Amino acid sequence: MRGFELKTVATSTVSEAGPSDGGGSGETHGSPELVGVNAIEGAGDTPPYGVPVAEIAELETRKKGRFAYLKTRDFYIVLVLGQVLALCLTATNTFSSLLANEGNSIPAFQTWFNYVLLNVIYTSYTIYKYGFKGYGRFLYTHGWKYIILSFLDVEGNYFTVLAYRYTTILSAELINFWAIVLVVVISFTFLKVRYHPAQIIGILICVGGLGILIGSDHITGTNQYTVDSGDQLKGDLFALLGATFYGASNVAEEFLASQRPLYEVVGQLGFWGMIINGVQAGIFDRASFQAAVWSPAIGGYLTGYTFALTLFYSLAPIVFRMGSAAFFNISLLTSNFWGVVVGVQVFGLTIHYLYPIAFVCIVGGLVIYFIGKQVFGEALKPWLGRNQEKGISGVGTAKRRAEHPEAIV
Repeated sequence: MRGFELKTVATSTVSEAGPSDGGGSGETHGSPELVGVNAIEGAGDTPPYGVPVAEIAELETRKKGRFAYLKTRDFYIVLVLGQVLALCLTATNTFSSLLANEGNSIPAFQTWFNYVLLNVIYTSYTIYKYGFKGYGRFLYTHGWKYIILSFLDVEGNYFTVLAYRYTTILSAELINFWAIVLVVVISFTFLKVRYHPAQIIGILICVGGLGILIGSDHITGTNQYTVDSGDQLKGDLFALLGATFYGASNVAEEFLASQRPLYEVVGQLGFWGMIINGVQAGIFDRASFQAAVWSPAIGGYLTGYTFALTLFYSLAPIVFRMGSAAFFNISLLTSNFWGVVVGVQVFGLTIHYLYPIAFVCIVGGLVIYFIGKQVFGEALKPWLGRNQEKGISGVGTAKRRAEHPEAIV
């Protein structure tokens, strides 16, 4: 890709995955996530530092102004990436609806294929970079972090899908606001993120846009169906639990992606997610699996669902690096709009006049969110140090931007 100049380091005798005691692990390969002769991407306790660069804090203050970040290329890239993720989410929802219409609704089972594909792609590459012995030491030292991340992610998926069986779409969407609130609270408390007033205003405007979408659904009768009151309470609790897991997993992934290579983070999410999700599907989805209907069309829908979700998981860490977990969540609010656009062709839906207004409102909130940010925007992570010395020099990070200002991301 033009402008995406990655330099690798051959380290055939130096471990990239061994613990900090320096033990050898056989042949490993240089990482494109780091640049320079000192950019050894260890999997031990030593942070993956890159070559010395100009002080990032100084570079951040050279171009001041409320609209400094809005004038950068990174702003438009992260804005577009957020909408690509929203489209991926729309695609997965569409394929899930098509599967349900065909009599095949097995939430945990259909998501399992995504984790398998992520594992095949990214874990294979991680082993190639670290070597088998190095990868084994890496799992021993850092595997527990990714087990927690994968558990949060799997349960977020499971309980959110489960909630729609028992409660109304309107109720579930309102409860999903909790994920945004939780992300802000966790980031503020544990990661020392401090939000600019414009960011709070931007989040509120985005939430207001989703409120318009929900109001439009209410007017058109999209959400007008009844459920048993006891089941609805259970569904609301499932939605709240799913939103809690989602919010926590988003912040955890942002934290890990800022310090570790993308292929390692996504690969581990696929590896442990495949195991956790597989066990859960075997326990809770057996009855649904036995009652499912199978056909070539269902195979196509499952394939589309898997590819869309795999793309979503592959791009999400870049948004976490260039933006944040909060920006990630408010970007996905437009998925309702894109869902109706797709539904016009697939399900014969009609677009209510409030939908375009809501879309403009959400996108406007995303722009306002970055007003007041300097040239690095949210890529400058407070937990990585003044000059991001504790972070990795990888795609979408502030450290890479300082080292290679000409690179696309």
